[in-house]
Amino acid sequence: MSGEGAALGARLRERDLYAAPAALNLLESTTAADRRQAAALLKEVSPAALGGEAPAHVIGVTGPPGAGKSTLLSALLHAWRDDSQGTTGRARTVAMLAVDPSSRRSGGSLLGDRARIDFDPADRGVLIRSTAAGERLGGLARATRAAAQALAAAFDIVVIETVGVGQAETEIADVADTVAVVVQPGGGDVLQFLKSGIMEIPDVLVVTKADLGRLATATRRDLSAALRSLGAHSTPVLAVSSLPPPSGVEELVRALDEHRAGMDLAGERLHARRAGALSEFVIEHGEHGLREIGGRGAAETLLAAQEPGLEVPALVAALERQTSS
Repeated sequence: MSGEGAALGARLRERDLYAAPAALNLLESTTAADRRQAAALLKEVSPAALGGEAPAHVIGVTGPPGAGKSTLLSALLHAWRDDSQGTTGRARTVAMLAVDPSSRRSGGSLLGDRARIDFDPADRGVLIRSTAAGERLGGLARATRAAAQALAAAFDIVVIETVGVGQAETEIADVADTVAVVVQPGGGDVLQFLKSGIMEIPDVLVVTKADLGRLATATRRDLSAALRSLGAHSTPVLAVSSLPPPSGVEELVRALDEHRAGMDLAGERLHARRAGALSEFVIEHGEHGLREIGGRGAAETLLAAQEPGLEVPALVAALERQTSS
């Protein structure tokens, strides 16, 4: 019997966008039965089932609170849905996952970033979902990683907007194809980023509120210098204003597209799946479970021996079989 999860996964594989909300509900559930169905769903959208990597461009957007991420995403969303923008020459379907801090009492999201992104609720080519960070403040919950993988089979673009709380934000680099770090002019962001190590992760660096003029220009210059000091000479630093009429948004769309076009997508995603599987195994079984396998090195060797097209739950299962053998 195929079950709900496999059926939803098959619909996503056929790029049926109407299956996305139900798929996300299933992936966010923590019951044992739904976890099994979620694994079946992810199997249906794995590279093995798709015959290659999922078509979406997965973009991580991060940066300190108040930097203007949601406003920037509103402008990007309109550009992606405008078929005259970008490199594809057509309107692109977009799914956005806004990762909010979690309520300690309910486990649900607090900020509701979905409400801060300007979009047309009647537009069936757009899905926006607030998702809780869970216990992993600043990181990515298991459901968010799984949601990005599932949605990537059906949408053209999948955006993960993360909680901007510091060094743990580097986790987004293990999930997204392209990472855009967003900062606002002034405010000491350059020094803060250099301290936290987050300057090592951007593929594109975005200075918002370019309409502030000289302050934005100075911040852009300082960030370019900071990147050069880290040897990241090719990382573009763009200034964008989301105020009407917006400026710099078209250049940002092109920069994101160019990064995706120049990367080893299969290799990067394979590495991300294996890293995600190892992370999930340790969360479930702890360091004791890792020692049973023979340590992190042995676990990585075992994962490298698996078929490249396997999804994360199947890779985790391979590690679990090793502990019981």
